[in-house]
Order: sequence, then C-alpha cells, then structure tokens
Amino acid sequence: QVQLVESGGGLVQPGGSLRLSCAASGFTFSSYAMSWYRQAPGKQRELVATISSGGTTNYVDSVKGRFTISRDNAKNTVLLQMNSLKPEDTAVYFCNARWIARVFWGQGTQVTVSS
Repeated sequence: QVQLVESGGGLVQPGGSLRLSCAASGFTFSSYAMSWYRQAPGKQRELVATISSGGTTNYVDSVKGRFTISRDNAKNTVLLQMNSLKPEDTAVYFCNARWIARVFWGQGTQVTVSS
C-alpha cells in the first residue's frame, strides 16, 4: 500500500522557519522524483520544489534562496526546509511522488505564516 505522510506544518511568525517531512512507503522511493506542492485558499495547487531521483533540484521563483528540498533514500524521506517565511507562503503543503505515469499524493500539512 502506497503511503505519503507529511508532517512538520504549523503556525510560524514571518521570518521564521519550518521543516516539512514526507515519509514514503509502498513503492521504490529511490526511483521516483519527489516534489512539494502547495495550495492556498481559493488558489490553484502550485509546484514549489522538485528533487529528481538523481538529486537534481528545481524551485519556483518565489521560494528560491529560502526553501531547500532534500531526500534521504535510505530513510524513504523527502524534506522541505523553509526559511524566511512570508505570509504568502501560507498554504496546505502536499508531498508528491512521480515516476513515468505513476503519481502519488500525500494528504497535506497546513503551514500558516502569521504574526
């Protein structure tokens, strides 16, 4: 059974940091590209960051220099380190796994940036 379980969300003040974690099981994690998406209220889901099976990373322009995606294939885990958080980063963050036509999603974790 495929599972992607996100954790680490919460409430943080502007300028603060959070680290999101996604624990994967039920598939060959090392073969999959892993991504973080986010969806704010009333907005479309947005791709935030991707790390390929080989470790290549890509980020949406709005988070470059502030967010870092990483993966640990030994632990079947993907992380998103988020620094210098802004109110506009407030959203539900989703973990995504993709390999050719196979795509899996987690249930999401809420991140709220507010003073």
